[in-house]
Amino acid sequence: MTDKPLTPRGAATRQRILEVATREFARHGIAGARIERIVAAARTNKAQLYGYFGSKQGLFDAIFHGSLERIVNVVPIDATDLADWAVRLYDEYLRRPDLIRLATWARLERRPTGHLVDEADRLDEAKLRAITAAQAEGLVRPGDPFDLMAMVIAMSMAWSPVSNVYAASEGEPEELHDRRRDLLRESVRRVVAPG
Repeated sequence: MTDKPLTPRGAATRQRILEVATREFARHGIAGARIERIVAAARTNKAQLYGYFGSKQGLFDAIFHGSLERIVNVVPIDATDLADWAVRLYDEYLRRPDLIRLATWARLERRPTGHLVDEADRLDEAKLRAITAAQAEGLVRPGDPFDLMAMVIAMSMAWSPVSNVYAASEGEPEELHDRRRDLLRESVRRVVAPG
């Protein structure tokens, strides 16, 4: 993998690889993704891909960690209103179903149990501190902050692309999404209510 700064053309090629590979990994998983399809669609070659990412695993890691950071940045937690956070996660899954699919492939193919990422790569420390602070203020029920966070995230995924029951899409009527948002908001409020 190269550590030297990229030229504008090199940066554009790297970005194309990431965009194409995101779709490929989301659709086919880690084992099913094909480097040949990625380089053809990204209009590049294997040497460049491996130069930027080192390996197929390195490419997946770059995409997966980028997707986790996107969720954290685009949908920052507000522990004083976990119900609203759950609804914003629901909306992000509608906008970017590929992100939740990437996490599911990582769960299926890499880490069937335990945390989804290594301790050093976890991005939930700020979330846990926020929940702990909201608990101290009496805004969120007592209990393990991690378990509360996991429950809220799981509830937000009820209609996600990896639901075992029903996968929603942006193309559905807005009133249907509004009903789901209302149900999700009220359900999370009840689960995390302090008393």
